[in-house]
Amino acid sequence: MKNLLSPAVLIISTLLAPLALATDVITQRNIGMELARDLATEAIIVCRKDGYHISAVVVDRFGILRAALRDDIASRFTLQIAEEKANAVVLAGIPSGKFRDSHGDIRPELNHINGIIIMQGGLPINAGGSRIGAIGVSGAPGGEKDEACAAKALEKMMERLEFAE
Repeated sequence: MKNLLSPAVLIISTLLAPLALATDVITQRNIGMELARDLATEAIIVCRKDGYHISAVVVDRFGILRAALRDDIASRFTLQIAEEKANAVVLAGIPSGKFRDSHGDIRPELNHINGIIIMQGGLPINAGGSRIGAIGVSGAPGGEKDEACAAKALEKMMERLEFAE
């Protein structure tokens, strides 16, 4: 049986095949301002109950700042550290402490990347099966306490995250 397509047609169709899969407009889920603000507020409230004055920062799925709150007597540096913890989550896709523990061999190099710090206290924010952002907390006495405040804030907002459209 003879091939009905000429070699030129085969070459052109092979070259154009990836373009058929390309998308001109991409739709992605991302965190909204209200949820970002409420998560940051809740993290501060939770930490206050434990006697810690912290900053909480929420970034979107691309590491763009959505909400940043510093408790009244938290150090100003906690804002930067919280944001950099959240950005580490965006980079890794996993909690910042877990990323730190699994990449100890290159941690010093990772900490030289502008805008991230590899410390415990950052968690991913997931809604409807999609990562929509990350929260970072800084200022409690230890990264495990920062992470606990972030986790409690996420738990408090779980219903909103589960039913987010």
